[in-house]
Amino acid sequence: MRSLKYLALMATATLVFSMGAFAKDSHSGSFDLDQTARIGSTVLQPGHYKAEWTGPNDALQISIVQHGKTIATTQGKLKQLPSKSADTAVEIRSDQSKKLDEIDFANRTQALVLSGSQS
Repeated sequence: MRSLKYLALMATATLVFSMGAFAKDSHSGSFDLDQTARIGSTVLQPGHYKAEWTGPNDALQISIVQHGKTIATTQGKLKQLPSKSADTAVEIRSDQSKKLDEIDFANRTQALVLSGSQS
């Protein structure tokens, strides 16, 4: 009987911890840049990055992380897409600013829209 209670406790703990992991994943996503891009005064070089965000969907605080270190911060919002994005894609302004405007993450129905950039 004790082993049955122990198994139930372990199953519950595993479920709780895995739900926390899923929740965290819904507030972050990885992306790659194949060209330089700018967030505020920070220039992001080509490479692999992670975006992490907190707050309400229309007033997010966004951190851009590389190698475990936050290298840029900005504000933004989540934008509803008509369907799941097939691939992860970034939108960079084609003008001289090269500002990173939007990140669409593969298999998600929301895109991260960056605005009011600051470093």
